[in-house]
Amino acid sequence: MSKSIGFIGLGVLGSAIAEHLVAAGCRVIGCDIDAGRLADLRAAGGEAAATPRETAERSGVVFLCLPTAAALHEVVSGPDGLIRADRAGQIVVELSTFSIADKEKARDSLADVGKVLLDCPVSGNRLMALERKLTAFGSGDPAAWKAVAPIIDLFTRRSHYVGVFGCGMKMKFCGNILNLVHNSVAAEIMVLGMKSGLDPKLIHEVISGSGSSSAMFEVRGALMAENDYDKEGMNFSIPLKDSRLIAEHAARYLVPTPIYHAALQNYYAAVAQGHGDEDQSAVCAAMERAANCERKPPNGERR
Repeated sequence: MSKSIGFIGLGVLGSAIAEHLVAAGCRVIGCDIDAGRLADLRAAGGEAAATPRETAERSGVVFLCLPTAAALHEVVSGPDGLIRADRAGQIVVELSTFSIADKEKARDSLADVGKVLLDCPVSGNRLMALERKLTAFGSGDPAAWKAVAPIIDLFTRRSHYVGVFGCGMKMKFCGNILNLVHNSVAAEIMVLGMKSGLDPKLIHEVISGSGSSSAMFEVRGALMAENDYDKEGMNFSIPLKDSRLIAEHAARYLVPTPIYHAALQNYYAAVAQGHGDEDQSAVCAAMERAANCERKPPNGERR
């Protein structure tokens, strides 16, 4: 297992993952366009690199956790991209949610210079990442997966090899549908319970761990009960971006997803009401407004 790990993309999720790697004793070389993120990594015991190329030159394995497909292609093939680093045989692990076509394009660019890209999206949010409760869906070259699996186990609760390149994203699309539906229906039952006279913290306590619960209810339901959506930071831009990828993927295979799209409407409502920069659990606040059951947030002001 390589102890020298490059990590490009130290945002909401990536920063939590990188800190687990540092805590496990790995040498982590981070790269991000945000100087503050790099400062945080250095404070945690990691190192900073100025460019993706430098990151790759100083690392045995490189992990990518990026916000957009454009960022992926810039990191891989830009003027200071990974393909400029003379490290034939290097394994690059892509953790984000993008279209399979975009990941294949990045894979082919890296393959041209002798590097191997694994499609390995992770399921979970920052709260789950901080508690090392992510799940990884690895796909691509089996030997490369075997080489990096011990590293992935340092920041996940569960990891799975799911097949040829692209199968990771196919599995992640399925997981994302469940995540969004579970979050949306968690908000529904919280609002129903509150408007019928139940205490929201009691709802969360009683349902958690029961046969009716889900991981999303237990993590995001806690934020709903507290009526505080500024803690976690995985805002609505991510599921709405992913929804377009999921819709295209489902359409390609002629698979109807009516429950998912019904649940998605609550996300649109939340963004329209001004919750776009809050955690996705703020869908509960939007549904409270729809049911005329709004509470005041912790600061006492109406949202």
